[in-house]
Amino acid sequence: MVKYDAVVVGAGPNGLAAAITFAQAGRSVLLIEGKGTIGGGNRTAELTLPGFRHDVCAAVHPLVAGSPFLGSLPLERFGVEWVQPEVAAAHPLDDGTAVGLYRSLAETAASLGVDGPSWARLLGPSAADWDKLAPLVLGPYPVGVDLPPLLRFGLLAAMPVHLLSRLCFREERARALFAGLAAHSFLSFRQPFTSAFGMLLGILAHAVGWPFARGGAQAITDALGDYLRALGGDIVAGWQVQTLDELPPSRTTLLDVTPRHVLRLAGARLPAAYRRRLERFRYGPGVFKVDYALSEPVPWRAQLCRRAGTIHLGGTLAEIAAAAEATNSGRIPRRPYVLVAQHSLFDRNRAPAGKHTLWAYCHTPHASTTDMTNAIEAQIERFAPGFGDTVLARAVMNSAGYERYNPNYVGGDINSGVQDMRQLWTRPALRFPPYSTPVPGLYLCSSSTPPGGGVHGMCGYNAARAALKRL
Repeated sequence: MVKYDAVVVGAGPNGLAAAITFAQAGRSVLLIEGKGTIGGGNRTAELTLPGFRHDVCAAVHPLVAGSPFLGSLPLERFGVEWVQPEVAAAHPLDDGTAVGLYRSLAETAASLGVDGPSWARLLGPSAADWDKLAPLVLGPYPVGVDLPPLLRFGLLAAMPVHLLSRLCFREERARALFAGLAAHSFLSFRQPFTSAFGMLLGILAHAVGWPFARGGAQAITDALGDYLRALGGDIVAGWQVQTLDELPPSRTTLLDVTPRHVLRLAGARLPAAYRRRLERFRYGPGVFKVDYALSEPVPWRAQLCRRAGTIHLGGTLAEIAAAAEATNSGRIPRRPYVLVAQHSLFDRNRAPAGKHTLWAYCHTPHASTTDMTNAIEAQIERFAPGFGDTVLARAVMNSAGYERYNPNYVGGDINSGVQDMRQLWTRPALRFPPYSTPVPGLYLCSSSTPPGGGVHGMCGYNAARAALKRL
C-alpha cells in the first residue's frame, strides 16, 4: 500500500527543500535523516567549551537570502532572525589596511578608488536584476525567457579569474578582493567560469547582503523542519538507510546523497551505463576547519576587519591563486587561503558574556589528513598579531573527518563534486532534467546536481518540481 507520494532520503538543506516543495503541493512526504538531528551541513554545536556555539559547516548565508525558494519561505515566522553586518567581507593586506565588500555597491566602489567604476559596472547591473537573474543561474540549466540579465552576467562569468581581473581592475586592492570571492570555487583561477563564483558572491552582497542566523545555522534548519511539519510532512531522524528496499512504498523517491551513495543505495536497479557515469563523477579538494573559543575579539590590525562578518585571508591575487593551484594538484599550500567568520561580534548568543567565537577553514587536497592548524593560525597572526594569546580552546576537523561527519562530503569536498565547466550543469550525468535517473520515480536532489554547493535549497526544489511534473 502506497503511504507517501514522496520519500526523501537525507535531510540537509536540499532534502528539506525537496520535502517542503512536495508538502506545499499538497502531497504526502516522509523525510529520513541518518544522523540523530536534521540539517546536513547546516548545524550548530558547542564544539569547544560550554556556551560557545559554533556552526559545524555553513556559517554565512547569502544564498539563503538570495535563493528564489528558501528566500520565499516564512523562516522568520518559525524563529529565524537575520544578522546583517554592514561589511559583508573584509580582505586585509600586508600594509595594515583592508579592502571591504560592503552591503552598499556605492560604498564598495568608492573604497576601491580608480577601480571603483569598474567594480560598479561589473556587479551593479546584475545586483539590480538579481530577482530576474537568480532563477536562471540557480536553475537546472542557464536558460530562460529573460535573457539580457543572463547574457550580461554570463559573458563575464565565463572568463577565468586571471583574465577578468586583468581586464577589469588596475590595482591590487580590487584584484585581491575579487580573488577572495572567486576562491570559494575551490578551482584553479586559470579555469573558465571561475569568475562566475566571484561575481555571484559579490552580486549577492550588494543585492541581499551576507547575513547569518542569530544563534547559529541550526536556527535555519529548525525553521525548515518546523515548517515542513506544519505543512503535514513527516520527519524521521536516526534512520541510516542502507538500501532503497527498506523504504516504505511511495510514488517518488528523492536522494539527497552523492553519486557514490546512490550506487550503494540503488544497487542493481541502476542500468550499467548509468552506473558507470556515476562512478566517473569527480570530487574536488577538501577543507580543514578550526573553531575557536576566544577571550576577546580578534586583534586585527585593519580596523575595517573588526566591522566585517567574514574575513578572507590570502593577501594578493597571486598568493590566493597559488594556494588554489596547490590544492587542485594534490599539494599542501605553503600559505593557505583562509576563510574566517566572526559571528560573536554581531550576535551575543554565540558565546558567554565578554567572550567570542571564531570559525575558520582552509582548502586542502582531497581526503587530506594533514593538520593545518598552524598554517591557519599563521595566516590569522599575519594580519592580527597577538591572536594566539586570545585562544581559550580550539576544535579541529580535517577533510577525512568531514566525510565521517557527513558522508556527502566525499574526501572533505563540501560542494559534493567539482564545479568546473565539465561538471557544472552535467552533474552527476548528462540528463534532462539532470535530477532524473533511468529508474522510474527515482530522483537525485543533492549538491551533486545543479546548481551545486551552497545553502540555497535549489537542488532539492528543482528536483522536486521535476518529480511533481511526472506524478
